[in-house]
Amino acid sequence: MNRTRRLRKTENIRRLVRENKLTVDDLIYPLFIEEGSNIEVEIDSMPGIKRYSLDTISKELDEVMDLQIPAVLLFGIPSTKDDEGTETWNDQGIVQQAIRFIKKNYPSLYVITDVCFCEYTSHGHCGIIHNKDVDNDATLVNLAKQSISHAKAGADMVAPSGMMDGAIFAMREALDNTGFYDLPIMGYSVKYSSAFYGPFRDAVDSAPSFGDRRTYQMDPANRDEAMREANFDDMEGADILMVKPALSYLDIIRDLKNNFDRPIACYNVSGEYAMIKAASEKNWIDEEKVMMESLLSMKRAGADIIITYFAKDVAKILLKR
Repeated sequence: MNRTRRLRKTENIRRLVRENKLTVDDLIYPLFIEEGSNIEVEIDSMPGIKRYSLDTISKELDEVMDLQIPAVLLFGIPSTKDDEGTETWNDQGIVQQAIRFIKKNYPSLYVITDVCFCEYTSHGHCGIIHNKDVDNDATLVNLAKQSISHAKAGADMVAPSGMMDGAIFAMREALDNTGFYDLPIMGYSVKYSSAFYGPFRDAVDSAPSFGDRRTYQMDPANRDEAMREANFDDMEGADILMVKPALSYLDIIRDLKNNFDRPIACYNVSGEYAMIKAASEKNWIDEEKVMMESLLSMKRAGADIIITYFAKDVAKILLKR
């Protein structure tokens, strides 16, 4: 008789035959940096996650370094917003200041920047509005300007999250033409119009003032379309392809892993994080076990990189092993 249980009998044999392993090297930790001073405010819908100003963020970065997390993803919250999000390409903007601060004080930490507009626009949408919708091609011009500004400040990688058609091509061309041909781009290649983003919008005050984002983010019902989106980013020169969100889209992660010879990332988004935290607070689940199991499912699906608000919690567990 075949007895598959033979290889489950002890912890050591389970370790030896384990197919997928989660490591600190897989993790990117998102950071919210707000313009101003003396800011350290916990986000109500994301327990344990805070907004920081540059004068308070050092202890958070010290912990990231101590935990050997290799990379951070920066989101900025500016003090002023306008219709176009012009602060995004201000060389003295909050993200640009944060890049320089981190590269000066934590030079070995890899800095990835979110390239988008929703945190910076008065209307909360991801680009320039014409006729009550985002004007794709006009927004590409500003994405190029934002990318160059981040590159000049010292970013190690840029990541456009707005799902504008042609974004990777526009950014790659702009970066190459200004001498930043070695700067990689992580594409938000497959980003769904998801209800799991709610807590993030609390974090950065980016809820749309009208309508929603379904004209530019993907319909959750669509699978084949994800391959088309990823293929465009691949052809346009994205160095890493990402799926967002992660848990409800594990099939999409696997599709990309099976079809593209590039690193595959996924974003374990705010709503996924908040649900586990909330259920744990009510003692309905074992937070540590559910957290680790959910992140391992992303690895099993094919993710090489996981962007997660759990990064510090996971690193503390893994480094004890």
